[in-house]
Amino acid sequence: MKRFLAAGLGILALLAAPATSLAQSPGSPGPAPSPAWQDVLDEARGQTVYFHAWGGEPRINAYIQWAAREVEQAHDVRVVHVKTTDTASVVSQVLAEKSVGKFSGGAVDLVWINGENFAAMKDTGLLQSQGWATSLPNWQYVDVESKPTVKIDFTVPTDGLESPWGMAKLVFMHDTARLAVPPSTLQGLLDFARKNPGRFAYPQPPNFYGTTFLKQALAQTVTDPAVLSRPVKDADFETVTAPLFAFLDELHPLLWRQGKAFPKDAAHMRQLLADGELDIAFSFNPSDASAAIANGELPDTVRTFVLDGGTIGNTHFVAIPFNSSNAAGAKVFADFLMSPLAQSRKQDPEIWGDPTVLNVASLPESEKARFDRLDLGVATLTPEELGPVLPEPQPSWVSALETAWEARYGAGGE
Repeated sequence: MKRFLAAGLGILALLAAPATSLAQSPGSPGPAPSPAWQDVLDEARGQTVYFHAWGGEPRINAYIQWAAREVEQAHDVRVVHVKTTDTASVVSQVLAEKSVGKFSGGAVDLVWINGENFAAMKDTGLLQSQGWATSLPNWQYVDVESKPTVKIDFTVPTDGLESPWGMAKLVFMHDTARLAVPPSTLQGLLDFARKNPGRFAYPQPPNFYGTTFLKQALAQTVTDPAVLSRPVKDADFETVTAPLFAFLDELHPLLWRQGKAFPKDAAHMRQLLADGELDIAFSFNPSDASAAIANGELPDTVRTFVLDGGTIGNTHFVAIPFNSSNAAGAKVFADFLMSPLAQSRKQDPEIWGDPTVLNVASLPESEKARFDRLDLGVATLTPEELGPVLPEPQPSWVSALETAWEARYGAGGE
């Protein structure tokens, strides 16, 4: 398939490039490692890190494989990608280990995480000690000022318990060959669905993308947005969500397959868009359309748009469980994922297209040049065009929304 070929060629091109001479980790600018970091590097040598991360996107899987090879070559740290479908199951696994007194030798060394799962692990003491993430060498380049969600995850302070490695913002995609002017508001999306039944869909919650659509719709229908920054128990849930479910009640009969079945995930929505079954799809990656075009998954007539008033956005992280068997190796891999080399490669639409957590302007010129050379793609909006970021609701809203959705519409899913 084209996407695998493109990813493979990208990896071969990178491996053919001159090797970095930077001392901290591949792609890391700066002087030789501090004595404390050198101790971590020494302890990590020979370790195998079991990285539990979502495995539903081939481009992301290929990127993780590349990063694993880089770290193994540079530091003799082997990284095994344990592909997951639901991060909550990883949280449950670590919690089960703690409940039986397994305070070391845990099966999970590193986990891709954010939002309600991070809050759950933090609240139950399932994470490594505070501050490990902010002590990593490459933390100094993280854009804390302009990207505050690198330190606040769904309203919850990270306290250095998780290390940022990518930014996310909800964007929508349309094929201009079929839909020249997309809707610009939530009401406009409903009007579009009325005129074009079956041409829009969203995944069934608790799929991450389906839940994200619920949060977007909630944020744009709630009377008082401030209520979403507080725990759901402090609000009248039925009153707050009444406009949301009124919107969904109107939308569902107009969805693809009349809302009786749902796309599996974002990749499935892209496929339906490419096949002409949908006119509008969405992603949590602003460069997703460009990446899909570059990899032959979408026609080059697809473009990205956002809704007026902003869309949901956040940062995604990696975290180390409290009983990790190979915490030093996990720190080395987490640091590499924040390096300019890894971040610039990740932002390349032909590889992944995931926006960087770094303050590119603060980088040494040689590292800044990695980003300056990037072509973000024909379908990627500029930061100005992306518009405002709507904050994620407090984590407790997620499970409440998913439960209410299931009770109301779940019987229609497959």
